Amino acid sequence: MTETTWIMYHNAVLLKESVDGLGIKESGIYVDVTFGGGGHSREILQRLGSEGKLFAFDQDEDALKNTILDERFTLIHENFRYIQQFLKFYGIRKVDGILADFGVSSHQFDIPERGFSTRFDADLDMRMSKKSSVSAYEVVNRYDQKALGKVFYEYGDLRNANALAAKIIKQREVVPIKTTQQLKSVLQEFLPKSKEHKILAQIYQAIRIEVNEEIEVIKEFLKQTPELLKPGGRLSIISYHSLEDRLVKRFIRAGQFEGEPEKDFYGNSSVPFKKVGGLIIPSKEEIRSNNRARSAKLRIAERI
Repeated sequence: MTETTWIMYHNAVLLKESVDGLGIKESGIYVDVTFGGGGHSREILQRLGSEGKLFAFDQDEDALKNTILDERFTLIHENFRYIQQFLKFYGIRKVDGILADFGVSSHQFDIPERGFSTRFDADLDMRMSKKSSVSAYEVVNRYDQKALGKVFYEYGDLRNANALAAKIIKQREVVPIKTTQQLKSVLQEFLPKSKEHKILAQIYQAIRIEVNEEIEVIKEFLKQTPELLKPGGRLSIISYHSLEDRLVKRFIRAGQFEGEPEKDFYGNSSVPFKKVGGLIIPSKEEIRSNNRARSAKLRIAERI
């Protein structure tokens, strides 16, 4: 075993609670599907024995700089929507636990040219992987009014979604909207001083979710977990907004995203998971030391 090295992105959110939730076995096989700065992965490795294994996923090229030099660790540079496919490539069909920390890392917010932050002027990008062909520019400048309004309404919870979309359409007919500052200027009439940051954050969130297909990715990922986890294996999932958390909550409860659980011939519910404990949120102390944690919600489930 070699010593680990890394470049920190941020303090990992709900670090102890999320890794505790995995119920680590020293010789187990675990997956961290959102590697980022590697905080959760390093904590898992500290609890694994020499026979244990940890696989991590991250599609962001910047995350590769944080790879951990440890013979038990493998970093897979791919989107976690392909978790089953790439674990099979490494000969892994069943695992003891899977951890996910959804959302955008502080590092991604802090790099101006990535276009994630409302604090900087940058090209409309917002891609979590630079290999992706669709950026925020395409969403803002190519979507028709109906599609753009749907993005703002469904992913940003913006009640004036159609008005926002109409304003963007009108402006881009004159000149393309290329930067975050241009987008802000176009929508300035919808940004009252007292709520400017909040509304702008909702607009950015909606565009970012669309660019990265975040909801579809989470659904595809969750659908694969029952087959991947051994009986007694654990899911430990941190989400940051209601869209994500609702998907996780429903999947744990029903094994699907809509409707009631499937039932067998005798009318008994057939679900793949049982809930472990209740909803976990960060302490006031953690929120004070790490503002990113303020909206985090952790849910833990066990494979039946």
